[in-house]
Amino acid sequence: MSARTPLAQLAPPPQKAPMRLSRKQKAAIIVRLLLNEGAEVRLSDLPEEMQADLNHQMGAMRHVDRATLASVVGEFAQELEAMGLTFPKGLAGALNALDGKISPQTAARLRKEAGVRQAGDPWERLKAPPVELLLGVIETESTEVAAVVLSKIDVAKAAELLGRLPGEQARRITYAVSQTGAVTPEAVDRIGLSLAAQLDNQPIKAFDAGPVERVGAILDFSPALTRDDVLSGLDETDADFAGLVRKAIFTFANIPERIEARDIPKVIRGVDQAVLVTALLAATQAEMGEIVEFILENMSKRMAESLREEMAERGKVKQKDGEEAMNAVIGEIRALQAAGELVFKAEESEEDED
Repeated sequence: MSARTPLAQLAPPPQKAPMRLSRKQKAAIIVRLLLNEGAEVRLSDLPEEMQADLNHQMGAMRHVDRATLASVVGEFAQELEAMGLTFPKGLAGALNALDGKISPQTAARLRKEAGVRQAGDPWERLKAPPVELLLGVIETESTEVAAVVLSKIDVAKAAELLGRLPGEQARRITYAVSQTGAVTPEAVDRIGLSLAAQLDNQPIKAFDAGPVERVGAILDFSPALTRDDVLSGLDETDADFAGLVRKAIFTFANIPERIEARDIPKVIRGVDQAVLVTALLAATQAEMGEIVEFILENMSKRMAESLREEMAERGKVKQKDGEEAMNAVIGEIRALQAAGELVFKAEESEEDED
């Protein structure tokens, strides 16, 4: 070391004090840092005014020294650690958080009070309803509005929705989609708000299933004499409704025509063997031997032989016991169907039968 070298040149540079920044500048720094690290930041959830302020702030800033960056990050981390719990913004946000936890009637009343624009994008809500509900809304709207809807919802749902519409209307809407290039975001937003309001004004249904499905499900588990008597009465009162109910009914006799052979092992796995033996015996006594054979032929040979032996040893069963056992099998099939583990075979149309 030269004796002439100033001591100040050998000492480390003094620590630079962090810059004094506004909260908007600090927010811009944190967002920029997160984006640089590849984090997915959902800025679209922020109010539009806040998004605009953030954009302007990021455009106005140039560079930040390390001391300032470390200070901002440290302050941000402290705020996060001190935060114990957050709540959804506004009444609409609370309704989304409590969806399914409060009654539909209360939710509908509160949502109407809150207004659809309180939080979130209306199109996110329009993607959720089933096709049947969207179909009812589209049928009352113009071709241009329908084209916007098809352009905004999921492609698979849009295709299903288009397939439900009459051919000429579907063609008009499809052509209108090609004319949506000049539609402004503001117009799309207004359409979304209007349609979301229509969905909110839909009357709340007391029953999840329609009348046909409810009557069919009841008759599934009714004694054969009761079922036949009810259907005969429906034929006299409303033949069309009776026809729909007949298609909705699923009884032991419908197993071969509605259940795939490969699904039989899945069905019998959930039924107690003694109950299954009783059901097969009852079906045999009711002259449904072909249904019994269909079930036995589509399981393992060892299982089928065991069931045949038990049936031979058991002999006849009482009609009431037999119907209860067959209903237990039907109940298992319905449970598998509701869980999505089993799908009924499509019924042949009248044209196919001809």
